[in-house]
Amino acid sequence: MIRKAEKYDKVPVKHLIQELTGQNNRSQVCKIENMIEIRNLSQKDFPQLIGLLGQLWPNKTIDTDAVKTVIEKGFKSDYQVYICATDNEKLVGFCSLTIKNNLWMMANLGNIDELVVDEEYRNRGIGKALMDEIERIAKSHSCKRIELDSAFHRTNAHKLYEEMNFEKRAYLFSKEI
Repeated sequence: MIRKAEKYDKVPVKHLIQELTGQNNRSQVCKIENMIEIRNLSQKDFPQLIGLLGQLWPNKTIDTDAVKTVIEKGFKSDYQVYICATDNEKLVGFCSLTIKNNLWMMANLGNIDELVVDEEYRNRGIGKALMDEIERIAKSHSCKRIELDSAFHRTNAHKLYEEMNFEKRAYLFSKEI
């Protein structure tokens, strides 16, 4: 059984960027607002999460009751982790991870189910900071690999994933049942 992710300290993105990139360059850091923090998602974040999911899936009607049920189930699961980025009390980013036992990997595999950064906060390093934290969490759960899928039109996101050494290795096939 995978142990539950521990509570994460609030970590200013500025410091994460410095630690992860080794850069202390002021021009790099100035793009990051000091008040952005990475932390566990909480139930009080739910109303703002719906708004972010609307940006992630602009052509989808979001059933808030269904999303709430899924999130609450995830909070109780040892196999799901939800983290977010906040600017003071405003939710500006969200990332979720599902950990699964995988025969192909012969180990645990982390699947990044959602990653979204508020349109007004993009290109500030928040997506990378969320991804780096999710990778750290996946490693703490003995995952040997992390994966994600991304829609064809999300070319800016694809650039981020490639910069973070993700490889294109498969197509995703999906069918409603």
